[in-house]
Amino acid sequence: MRKKRTSNALKGIASCMICAWSLCACGNVAEDSSDRKVMEESKAAEYEALFDEIEAITPYKSLSNTNPIMTQRFGADPYAMVYKDRVYFYMTGDTFEYDADGSVTENTYGKINTISVVSTTDMVNFEDHGTVYAAGSKGAAKWAANSWAPAAAWKEIDGEVKFFLYFANSGNGIAVLTSDSPTGPFTDPLGEALISRATPTCAEVTWLFDPAVLMDDDGSAYIYFGGGIPSEDKAANPGTARVAKLSDNMISLDGDPVIIENVSYLFEDSGINKINGIYYYSYCSNFNVPNEKEDEIGFSSGEIITMSSDNPMGPFTLCGPILKNPQYYFGRGGNNHHCMFEFEGQWYMAYHTRILEEAMGINKGYRSTNIDKVTFDEEGNIEMIQGTLTGVEQFGALNPYQKVEAVTMGVMGGIETTQYGEKSIECGSGDMIVTGIHTGSWIGVYGVDFGTRHVEEFSVAARGKGTGYIKICMDSLDGEVLGYAEIDPDDAMEFTEITTQIDRKIAGKHDIYFIFSGKGFELESWYFN
Repeated sequence: MRKKRTSNALKGIASCMICAWSLCACGNVAEDSSDRKVMEESKAAEYEALFDEIEAITPYKSLSNTNPIMTQRFGADPYAMVYKDRVYFYMTGDTFEYDADGSVTENTYGKINTISVVSTTDMVNFEDHGTVYAAGSKGAAKWAANSWAPAAAWKEIDGEVKFFLYFANSGNGIAVLTSDSPTGPFTDPLGEALISRATPTCAEVTWLFDPAVLMDDDGSAYIYFGGGIPSEDKAANPGTARVAKLSDNMISLDGDPVIIENVSYLFEDSGINKINGIYYYSYCSNFNVPNEKEDEIGFSSGEIITMSSDNPMGPFTLCGPILKNPQYYFGRGGNNHHCMFEFEGQWYMAYHTRILEEAMGINKGYRSTNIDKVTFDEEGNIEMIQGTLTGVEQFGALNPYQKVEAVTMGVMGGIETTQYGEKSIECGSGDMIVTGIHTGSWIGVYGVDFGTRHVEEFSVAARGKGTGYIKICMDSLDGEVLGYAEIDPDDAMEFTEITTQIDRKIAGKHDIYFIFSGKGFELESWYFN
């Protein structure tokens, strides 16, 4: 059971506030309210002086921007799965590659064998669920070398909800993992590829990768994949897109894959959505679109293009572009990978950019995920989506009166996250905690709704051998101070719940920032009372 105690920094004051004549935890008798006030002011001055000397670490994005959605690590090729009241994002785990001198080198994608997972209930604060060990010697699919471009789906089978995670083994096939939870642990039910070059119609697919999954209204499921250009003379119509129906078990095919015909200038990046009864297949155009052809075909190189059909297996008819290459919006281009999804009545586009690596002072092709809104014209057509740094508006609010995982954040500076618990450590995803804390690091959460309550306490679960303080600010890093908490865990291995007094009325929604002093401690969760 987690231990609970009052913060050392404030426990003397806390006791005094209960009764003017009670014995304080510090051993002193508070004789009257003036003594209490002096004590409070003295302590507050100490904390204020401590944090006045601390400069908050510069974040990799502006406090007013929700893009990219995660800055503690990279996440490319995003895929969104809505389950209950939460959206889960599965992303290619881009990881730095280094030369012999320790300098970051170009991203070859050859080192990638994990899938990053985060989720949100409000579209601006994202809980970190770690990285699925998908491929390689530590991965669930040990036969696979890489894990690129994931897709995810869930389905109730024999009365139980099962989750399915599909990914590409580089450009040579599609794997599937299964779990009882959207965050794992995931296991490999086949011990081999779901789709390989031995699969009918797939031997000639240049890049056998980039899956997308459609769960249709009648319970049937379909998988879309493929890409690449067999030869330069086939750039205008590569013929490398495929669709197959999935069996009811979601881990085998119900029939051979079929060619998606006439996918103009296909490059990669399968997408599929059903909107108002129409099936929209989407993809990234290749980089062979001639300038003189752009007006004729209606799009250019590296854009996300849509096609529509009244049948999930086609034939599909060209509609047009909906998202330009990231270079158009942010100055740095490359492959363009996307996923459209609906959440709480609003459609969104998740896509990757290179704005995080740019903020890090790197220019080597490492990618992170953005989200922007999808809108429709009066005839129901998807309008051109605008890539932004500001991102999307918050849906609802964050509830501070229930436990919030410490790895839930909208923005941060100088912290890390790591797996917590035997299963998460073994499999890479699941429960996570905040680590890497040091003086000047911090976490921010957006749109915390306090309602009209009188807030009495703040509680945080911490562990570790180090000690420090948390400064709790409202609306900005140097905003109004709500309080301070001293972090001095009782146990290096088990989490101690430390409570500090707030004792004030806070009304409405506010952004909240936790600024740290000290090091050697880790955080599991927090909440207000």
